[in-house]
Amino acid sequence: MRLEGKVALITGGAAGIGKATAERFLEEGAQVVICDVQEEAGQAALQELGPKLRFYKVDVADRDAVQVWVDDVAEKLGQIDVLVNNAGILADATLVKVRGGELVKQMAEADFDRVISVNLKGVFNCTQAVAPYMIRQGGGVILSASSVVGLDGNFGQTNYVATKAGVVGMTKVWARELGRHNIRVNAVAPGFITTEILNSMPEKVLGAMRARIPLGRMGRPREVANAYLFLASDEASFVSGAVMRVDGALVVGT
Repeated sequence: MRLEGKVALITGGAAGIGKATAERFLEEGAQVVICDVQEEAGQAALQELGPKLRFYKVDVADRDAVQVWVDDVAEKLGQIDVLVNNAGILADATLVKVRGGELVKQMAEADFDRVISVNLKGVFNCTQAVAPYMIRQGGGVILSASSVVGLDGNFGQTNYVATKAGVVGMTKVWARELGRHNIRVNAVAPGFITTEILNSMPEKVLGAMRARIPLGRMGRPREVANAYLFLASDEASFVSGAVMRVDGALVVGT
């Protein structure tokens, strides 16, 4: 019961790694509040994970909506001990595509802006809303989802990689700014994890991905959740400003 008596907020908690993290935190005694833009998936998570879970429909890119959510949780539960910034989206494309010397396609500006607004600004919004509560109560833990591609880059993911590299940078800044308030700030960088997105890919593509992982398999959402659990617990009491890779020693290709 490593999180007994703690209140944890998890964004993007209705599915995938977020849902696995909610389940893991519940098992360890936390009161867990998830938010997601997917109403149906959020309600399904409530039914599956039980009465200690709470769900709010929130778009993390909307600063005002985030503040309303955080304020309501703090009022009703009296504290916020852990924030997991997990929400994220993809909109992959190469920067430009040229054929015969002519530009035929490029990453849409709207897709760049949309991924930035959720994956990067959303982390900023939620952390900025939660930090004052943690400061007033004397401490807390802020965890954010980066990615191995945020450390190594990846073909066709200019927008996504920019956000995940940005999360690493913000994590290091906040670890310095908030450390004096007894707030630890860390990031987790998953590799290829068997979430709904990966499960929808053709087996040929999945096989090629597995071939780049020395452990010979994809990761499971619960394995990433275990990393979040460690970092959220007192076992990681002197870990701050770190980026933990959970990737099976993945070698990102070119």
